[in-house]
Amino acid sequence: MKKSDFYYDLPEQLIAQVPLEQRDESRLMTLSRQSGEIKHRHFYDIVDMLKAGDCLILNDTRVLPARIYGTRTTGAVVEFVLLNQHEQSVWECLAGPGKKAKVGDRFTFGDGVMRGEVIDVLEGGNRLVHFEHENDFYRTLDMIGQMPLPPYIKEKLEDKERYQTVYSRELGSAAAPTAGLHFTPELLKRLRDKGVNIGYVTLHVGLGTFRPVKEEDIEQHKMHTEHYRMPRETAELINRTKAEGGRVICVGTTSCRTVESVAGRGAIEECSGDTGIFIYPGYKFKCMDGLITNFHLPESTLIMLVSAFAGYEHTMNAYRTAVAEKYRFFSFGDAMLIM
Repeated sequence: MKKSDFYYDLPEQLIAQVPLEQRDESRLMTLSRQSGEIKHRHFYDIVDMLKAGDCLILNDTRVLPARIYGTRTTGAVVEFVLLNQHEQSVWECLAGPGKKAKVGDRFTFGDGVMRGEVIDVLEGGNRLVHFEHENDFYRTLDMIGQMPLPPYIKEKLEDKERYQTVYSRELGSAAAPTAGLHFTPELLKRLRDKGVNIGYVTLHVGLGTFRPVKEEDIEQHKMHTEHYRMPRETAELINRTKAEGGRVICVGTTSCRTVESVAGRGAIEECSGDTGIFIYPGYKFKCMDGLITNFHLPESTLIMLVSAFAGYEHTMNAYRTAVAEKYRFFSFGDAMLIM
């Protein structure tokens, strides 16, 4: 298939700039995989859509406040975005504009609570930065860092926790698993009380999730890799759910990529590793029975994944309907349940 097959026209005003005051009051479109039937609800109605014996798989990754600003002795300021930890106190970073961060350049961060030196320039332009800090690195980062919001969000986020799921716990992501942003502790309790089981996986979302597909032939696209972990208790829950006739419903494309990556190895069992799985129409799903997801960018790998699960025609019709019905799009936008 071609990249242009996944284009749809999106008015800019439908891109959500801020989260709703109440997480679970976002709109929820339900889409039938079989018939393509569409219904319009609210996210808190998801309790009625699921049944006892189903299991939800949530990604418990936590976003690093990874955007920090370094100041030279000259007073010039350079933005850094932390991507991957290479070794103790050494991080791979985006730095921009690139010409302002050369090997040997030193910066101070947060009024001097942290210092950094560029020690290498990697292929592709990312920088390796060695950081010096007196206190715990992550506590310092939480004090001085800002959330690395996607480029289509222009508004300032007043509360950093609104770009975290309420169940986030494993630090390491450069972006939030946004389908999970709609859940509240109360909604999760209602689901458990109904008999819906909840399991957790971890996939640390990289900024590659926003990388555009450049090749018109989508099969030529080189997918980014991300680190995942499937805990033993979650693997056992998935296997038990399948054996008892329940449905495995992934919350977000990151949970989907984790579950399908593990299923592609054979049995669902405890494991961890890096995945570069690219799911697009023609892919045969091995484990997932349902998907909760937000509305994604045109021509992105994420809308391709949704099309693989829901069917291309059903998906594109759902997106056209969402535009016509003025749903809110992308990270802080509304959600879709595909069953």
